[in-house]
Amino acid sequence: MKNWNKKQVSKETVAALNARYGIGALKASILARRGFTEGGDVLYFMEENARYMHNPFLFANMEDVVDRILQARDEGEKVLIFGDKDVDGITSTTVLYDYLSSIGIDVRFRLPVGTDPYGLNRNAVDDFEKEYGTLIITVDCGISNVDEIAYAATKGMDAIVLDHHNPPKVLPEAIIIDPKCEDSGYPFRDISGCAVAYKVVSALRFAMSDLYKNEVALLNVREENGKFFVDAMKTQNLVEKASMTEEILPGTPISSTRLPSFLTGQQIFAWDAEGTKKTLEGLFGSSIDFNMFDFRSEVSKTWRGMADATLEDLRKKSKIALYNEEFDTEIRTFFNIFVTYIQNLVATKFPGNARADERDLQLVALAALADIMPLVDENRIFVRRGIGSMNAGHAREGLLELLSINNLLMKKITSTDLSWSINPTLNATGRLGRADIGISLLLEKDPLRRQKIANEIVEMNEERKRLGSEAWEYASGTARKSVEDHSGKLCVILDDRINRGVSGTLAAKLVQTYNVPSIAMTTVEGTVIGSMRSCRGFDVTTFLSAMNREGATEGRDGLFISYGGHNYAAGFSFPKERIGEFDRAVEKLLPLIVLGGDESETFDVDAEIPERYLTADLLDLVDDFEPYGEANRELLFMSLGVRIGDLQIIGKEGQHLKITLDCGRTKWAALFWNGAERVHRDFDRGDRVDILYTVERNTFNGSVTAQMKIKDIKRSEA
Repeated sequence: MKNWNKKQVSKETVAALNARYGIGALKASILARRGFTEGGDVLYFMEENARYMHNPFLFANMEDVVDRILQARDEGEKVLIFGDKDVDGITSTTVLYDYLSSIGIDVRFRLPVGTDPYGLNRNAVDDFEKEYGTLIITVDCGISNVDEIAYAATKGMDAIVLDHHNPPKVLPEAIIIDPKCEDSGYPFRDISGCAVAYKVVSALRFAMSDLYKNEVALLNVREENGKFFVDAMKTQNLVEKASMTEEILPGTPISSTRLPSFLTGQQIFAWDAEGTKKTLEGLFGSSIDFNMFDFRSEVSKTWRGMADATLEDLRKKSKIALYNEEFDTEIRTFFNIFVTYIQNLVATKFPGNARADERDLQLVALAALADIMPLVDENRIFVRRGIGSMNAGHAREGLLELLSINNLLMKKITSTDLSWSINPTLNATGRLGRADIGISLLLEKDPLRRQKIANEIVEMNEERKRLGSEAWEYASGTARKSVEDHSGKLCVILDDRINRGVSGTLAAKLVQTYNVPSIAMTTVEGTVIGSMRSCRGFDVTTFLSAMNREGATEGRDGLFISYGGHNYAAGFSFPKERIGEFDRAVEKLLPLIVLGGDESETFDVDAEIPERYLTADLLDLVDDFEPYGEANRELLFMSLGVRIGDLQIIGKEGQHLKITLDCGRTKWAALFWNGAERVHRDFDRGDRVDILYTVERNTFNGSVTAQMKIKDIKRSEA
């Protein structure tokens, strides 16, 4: 019997969350059990407004990227976007290509096809040289392509790297945007490659306004307990660049303060320019000459309710300050209003951006789920807004066809639907060496052509499933022995019959089956191609780096031709003749592998639901915590002493159960996969049982009902 773990949380913590955010005791207790008690975390479970996304110009190199791309447009350069062949790479390439072509750039894209290796390669550079190309932009790859980018430089080509993978010690000579680089400047490291491309496109859209690179200084004077303080903040591209606070005594010469040096040459915005100037004259004398723009009068033309509001009034109402105490100041309130107003101004001037942004976020949502990004921070906004757009009937071309084929247009689409239906289908194109057809589906304007491409992709997905089943047959016979041979720490499979396109899928299934990090390899034209997937806290990129160093010899930099990825998923390749060195490196590093605890034997309960509260209203709570995925699993409920009204064995082989639970006022349909063998032994019709379950919508013939999925069940002790 598995362990049911309902973590205890203090009443004080729950009460504080409820009181501050007004979210209700049940939701507050779930957040507390999951460790989301800080305002910055709670924010992303409460809000989905785009205002809470991080500014793309927080990336230290974003202005350089924008300027280089706009230079390519202005000078008529040829630009190549080089992406990866998985869902993240396909969507990244689509988002960037869509925008660059829309602003008149001579752009083309290329992804690995057939037996091409991961990442930028010299053949692509040589082919682009024949077209007289001058700028290569890598998306969802490139951070490890040091040699290839250096080779491109010898051909007179510049490079921009838009990636999100773990960076190597030596970075390529390029303009780099990668949130995992230590000096990236970006506050959240775990966004997808498509999100990085989206951030660049967002920055380019802002650069089309007159406000790009426009420096503004915000100025505010406040009195506290008889003391006067001057707060000033410099902003550029809606990002804080510098700030200062100075306590001022009346009669202080302004020359003895930092204000002149801080404000010289700046456009100065004050919330109440007239009142601010009078206060400054009272402090420094009437000789001061600050030319200030009255921002309140400008804002009140759009938001009339602010005409007489003070910053102190607005500070008390600030939603951003509610979640982040650092923003609970007048100058920060001023800055937040400034950012929101300017964003609104740009949106009004460029009305087409909102629709384009909505289309992009649908792809960003797919990428976040496909690349198993943690669904915290702004990833939650990406996915919620992307799915919300689909559910509002605005699915973009290509995606619309895939949703239709998978019968998802007539139901409320969830992150689970995208993860289990759409992403595997789109991913099949890359796994079978035809990632270009995936992009064609998303870019094609003709609906008949799109439908034909979509049908072709579905057929490719069926082929991918067949290859995956064959690969499992090849691997399953030796997998258990491999785990034993590697001291229960690792599973390593090498079989030339495995199609390279399903090595990642096979490695993931080995992890699921044996609960240890797993490697699946095959051979293609004398090169071993491998995928590694992990679990239990083991970092595969660190492991592969150590493997590579073990293979370093005189005249050889390392074992691998190339390698890279995320902490839990990575790929690599090496010459087949070095398989012995690979095995020796694994053997040497095996004792150093330390795995975390086996969490598969424990169920972490989010909330106990008494029988009288078992109603369809639980679906609203489930919706509040969507999207589900990495770092935000489905809500798991526990109910005790529920009566089994009926049992029905279902499934072709009679291995599943459909249970009707009699919950007083309501009856619940519940599914228990692979639970048939436990009937009569562990429970029976009429028994009172304790259950662990998730709640979902069941859509049938247009009718939507709530149903449970049982995770575990046992007879009640009382």
